[in-house]
Amino acid sequence: MNPKASASSGATPGAARSGDSYLPEHGNGGYRVLHYDLDLHYRVVSNRLAGRADLSGVAVQSLSRFTLDLGRLRVQDVRVDGRPAKYLHRPDKLQIKPERPIGAGDTFRVEIRYAGKPVPISGRWGEIGWEELTDGVLVASQPNGSPSWFPCDDQPGAKATFRVAVTTSSPYTVLVTGDPVLQRRGAGDTTWVYERREPTSPYLMSVQIGRYEMLDLGGGAVVQRAAIPPALRRNAAHDLSRHDEIMTTLQRFFGPYPFREYVVVVADDDLDDPVEAQGMAVFGRNHVDGRRTHERLVVHELAHQWFGNSLTAADWRHIWLNEGFATYAEWLWSGVGGNLPTDAVAAQWYAWVAARPRRVVVADPGVDRMFDPLVYKRGALTVHALRKRVGDEAFFTLLRAWVAEHQHATVTTEQFRLHAQRFTREPLSELFETWLDSPTLPPPPL
Repeated sequence: MNPKASASSGATPGAARSGDSYLPEHGNGGYRVLHYDLDLHYRVVSNRLAGRADLSGVAVQSLSRFTLDLGRLRVQDVRVDGRPAKYLHRPDKLQIKPERPIGAGDTFRVEIRYAGKPVPISGRWGEIGWEELTDGVLVASQPNGSPSWFPCDDQPGAKATFRVAVTTSSPYTVLVTGDPVLQRRGAGDTTWVYERREPTSPYLMSVQIGRYEMLDLGGGAVVQRAAIPPALRRNAAHDLSRHDEIMTTLQRFFGPYPFREYVVVVADDDLDDPVEAQGMAVFGRNHVDGRRTHERLVVHELAHQWFGNSLTAADWRHIWLNEGFATYAEWLWSGVGGNLPTDAVAAQWYAWVAARPRRVVVADPGVDRMFDPLVYKRGALTVHALRKRVGDEAFFTLLRAWVAEHQHATVTTEQFRLHAQRFTREPLSELFETWLDSPTLPPPPL
């Protein structure tokens, strides 16, 4: 009997849908993935990917079947605890029926073999996920692109550890979000192995493949390096020359950098915007001009390692906790790096927000506006208003405590409100209500 053709497509007893409030079609219920082990073989010229995904999980309730998110790659075989399983793969969702039900609290292992030409996930934000470059690959999965290249529980709160091995043609360098543990060269191909030991959301896992040279960005306890197309090396060396100073400054504000390594990748193609991944940021060649024009974006993406990556929004409606704080890091660096003082930058952006006819509820902007610049700027103004209300000493103390207490976990807006109140006797409820819960712009923070 063909296991693929035999999987039921009906409701899934014992596996109620979980998912994200903004992206309910992504994410799955009934279990938690603890670890992903991915073994990928990729041909750059033909855009051909062959993968094996070995997932370790635990059932939070009894499961007769369960689902994973997976895009338009072809599934070849599925096994649960070593036994062939029935499965049905429809676009973007893989339903699996194990030979035996999985009991609540039981750990289990799923092995999936798949192959095909990876394509990004299409949606309201364009093409997200695995994307071919002119000569290589870029993976930027926020918010829903992870299923374009591996089967996963694709929701921001579903953190797990990872091991990723990528084999490709030897002229190419492979960068994966994680600590490098092995590089093995064969006859024409090289295998690169990385481990991500910290709990990581699937959307923050990334693979970058290109003809890169490595550039050291600074010393100290945190390894900082950049992968640069050779033709851009001089511009990148200038534009990133203050990177170690930026790292030191953000650690002073936010506490220790939460990972072992930080890698900046400059793709040899233009990109609309840089993107963050766990321990990594990806820029386009247009962001490197030899004049530090885009240094604020370098700061923004580095700040995401604290806000968004180590501390990850439990649901996409809390995205201001990622973007508001990363934007405010730009303003803090401006005050340190010789540009405008933070207060002056905040005043400029307040005027910008005030001039916009549209309004946004920062704490719940809605799926269509979760990446609206108003969420970023007004989120940062919320942070600035909090700082002005409680004073610098309490503000930076509460910020470092927020980062330390929730390291590698997920966070919500309500948690932050309660956290901030611990550091001042002055009631903060009205401040948060006016800045986060109302579309009306409050007076400028003074």
